[in-house]
Amino acid sequence: MLFLEAPKKTVTKKPASSPFGAKKAVAKTPVNPLIEKTPKNFGIGSDLQPARDLSRYIKWPEYVRLQRQKRILSQRLKVPPTLNQFNQPLDKNTATQIFKLAAKYRPETKAEKKKRLTEQAAKKAEGKPLDATKKPKVLKYGLNHVTALIEAKKAQLVVIARDVDPIELVLWMPALCKKMGVPYVLVNGRARLGALIHKRTATAVVFTEIHDADKKELADVISAIKTNFSEKTKDHTKWSTGVLGHKSQIKLAKRVKAAQASILPK
Repeated sequence: MLFLEAPKKTVTKKPASSPFGAKKAVAKTPVNPLIEKTPKNFGIGSDLQPARDLSRYIKWPEYVRLQRQKRILSQRLKVPPTLNQFNQPLDKNTATQIFKLAAKYRPETKAEKKKRLTEQAAKKAEGKPLDATKKPKVLKYGLNHVTALIEAKKAQLVVIARDVDPIELVLWMPALCKKMGVPYVLVNGRARLGALIHKRTATAVVFTEIHDADKKELADVISAIKTNFSEKTKDHTKWSTGVLGHKSQIKLAKRVKAAQASILPK
């Protein structure tokens, strides 16, 4: 029995249509044969490597790593109100006025004190009458001394450094000032406070006695503090909102986008 095969159909393939349309022929720019390519060789003993950011490969000191980790944690975590107020220092203009006023009441140095006592001793040895000079009006410092002045309500203005480490040393001081009705302020730079009293650093300094010529200036500073600084820190229940990292923000954005796409009708 013979079986006849059906004739095969020839199928002509159509050229695949590009979604971006037909490709245009790009004219090549002529190459100058006189100019030779000189690719760089980054092998050993050859061309220098290009400049790169090597900060991720550097073994930083421990104190640098701790500073950076602490900064990132303070951004990521929700900080309680007692600690969060130290992230809101006084504005620059008012702080400059305070430091200018405080510079007039710097305590005397050891050399100045020695000179004053030597002059008094020389007058006493010569039998001359001593000058009935009162105790100079200067800034008071020292954590225990400042605390005693606040509790006795002898402090007119308390200036606290916001970058004290550990922060627990002065964490309670704003609450004590509010309880005793003493104006206080948080400023940047414990080293700046230390320079006022001839020390490396200082946690807090206090204005107790002021000359009559400077009373108006101090009153203006305190009024500026009440309007600019105290309004920020009057809400004691304000927590800081944690800021997520870049990768976490992208992941959350993708989840929100996917949830919206599933809700929308197809």
